[in-house]
Amino acid sequence: MSRASELSAGKAVDWRFASTVGARLARPGPPATDYTRRQAIADLTECARAAEGPVRDVTGLFGDGPVAEARIVNREEWIRAASNSMRVMTGGSDTPGSVVSGRLAGAQTGAVLAFVSSGILGQYDPFADDDGGCLLLVYPNVISVERQLRLVPKDFRLWVCLHEVTHRVQFTANPWLTQYMSRALAVITSTHGDDVGKVIGRLADFVKDRRSVSAGHADPSSAGVLGLVRAVQTEPQRAALDKLLVLGTLLEGHADHVMDAVGPTVVPSVKLIRRRFDDRRQRAQPPVQRLVRALLGVDAKISQYTRGKAFVDHVVSRVGMARFNAVWTGPHTLPFPDEIENPQRWIDRVL
Repeated sequence: MSRASELSAGKAVDWRFASTVGARLARPGPPATDYTRRQAIADLTECARAAEGPVRDVTGLFGDGPVAEARIVNREEWIRAASNSMRVMTGGSDTPGSVVSGRLAGAQTGAVLAFVSSGILGQYDPFADDDGGCLLLVYPNVISVERQLRLVPKDFRLWVCLHEVTHRVQFTANPWLTQYMSRALAVITSTHGDDVGKVIGRLADFVKDRRSVSAGHADPSSAGVLGLVRAVQTEPQRAALDKLLVLGTLLEGHADHVMDAVGPTVVPSVKLIRRRFDDRRQRAQPPVQRLVRALLGVDAKISQYTRGKAFVDHVVSRVGMARFNAVWTGPHTLPFPDEIENPQRWIDRVL
């Protein structure tokens, strides 16, 4: 194996600079008094604890060891945590391969993180330096959304925690998921040494295919940056990306299913929250935001929620949650892309 093929894309980014740029570009959070901020932090901390039991009861997933406290962060703190996580995920280091190109890539990455930081409510990061991963909840964004949608703050905060704690339960009960993701990411981010002609050829095929697909029937995974990335990847990299996309669809769909299953028993206004939150996902955006959403593949992310939830809903309604949990046995029991669209095929193959 050549030296070039051993390198990873993460080494091309100055991650410290990305973190600095992202923190400087991040929009300030919504206006709030110190009391409001302290109350939101206290509520989210308590809600993350309170969500653990109901989520484990509904999913039937249990892990070993103590559960770490959630980290309640602002936008700048989330950017720093996300930058560090991306460095770990992509095999990056503290020192980029080239100072100039590393800073350029860092600035671009920081700008993307700054944009995302104003919308993300929380996430479970299995690649955090903390032992066993880390649950992050972004309190300024939670405050912002609950105000926009005119929701009961305590209810909405618990509802958000149900989703994010489900991700924590998924990974802590099934530690192999982190290694599975890590191996796929290593393939995706490795440099493959293709000559420029091959890359240009694949890019040309992508443009031609996009012209032949009507906008209303385009596959979300072929849109935005995601589609462009696929266009220049090698076949092994595309296969690895497909694995991650399917896993992401399963994880998000499972979390949405659990939110709806647990919600009515612990969140009094869950139906109102779900209706207004889903309306928000589908709401028309200003032209600039639509462009950015397209570039970042945000619509593909939303598709993960809806397609994944439909898969989980179907399987659980047919066989129950206990038998559905066979999906977590190992890589061989994860659904194939076509099984996400046709859950009965997964049932026939695995159960």
